[in-house]
Amino acid sequence: MKFCSECGSAEVVHRIPAGDTHVRHVCEGCGTIHYQNPKIVAGCIPEWQGKILLCRRSIEPRYGYWTLPAGFMETGESTLQAAAREAWEEARAVVENLTLYAMYSLTHISQVYLMFRAELREGKASAGAESLEVALFAEADIPWRELAFPVVDETLKRYFEERRAGRYSLHLGDISRGPDGKVIVRRY
Repeated sequence: MKFCSECGSAEVVHRIPAGDTHVRHVCEGCGTIHYQNPKIVAGCIPEWQGKILLCRRSIEPRYGYWTLPAGFMETGESTLQAAAREAWEEARAVVENLTLYAMYSLTHISQVYLMFRAELREGKASAGAESLEVALFAEADIPWRELAFPVVDETLKRYFEERRAGRYSLHLGDISRGPDGKVIVRRY
C-alpha cells in the first residue's frame, strides 16, 4: 500500500498497532489502520437430472479451463445471494434450494470458499460474460484434467463420492501449495 485510502498520505508504514497482534498498514498521517483480510468466494454445484453445470472460463486466471460458477462476494449480499448471482453472471443459470456443502480455506491466496449444492432451474444455462461456454456433465464426462482450480477438483470429488453413497455432509478443508508447488488438501 503506497497511499492511505482515508487521507491520501504517503506515510503508510508496516507495524503492529497497539492492542493488536499482527503487522498492519498504518497511516502515520491520520492514524488509520488498514486491515487486509481474506476474501470470501461463494459458488455452487448446480445440479440437473444427475448432471453438473460447469463453465469454461473466458477470463484469467485459467482462461479456457472449466470451473463451477463462483466468485467474490459483493458488499451488502449474503453468501447465498452471492452464489446465486455468480451462477447467473457466469452461466445465465437460475439456481434454487441452495444448501451449504463445503468451506475451504486457501490461506496461500487469502481466500475462503463457500460452496453450495443447488438445483438448476429447468436445466437452462448459457454462457455469461465470464464464460466461453457452459455445459452439463455426467460424472464420467467431467474434464478432470481441464479443471481450473484445486478447490473445484476437491469439491467435485467429494460431491461424487457422496452422491454414490446417497448421503451428503458439510465439509471443511484447507487447500494450499507445498514448497514444490504441489497441491495439499487437508480434510476435516
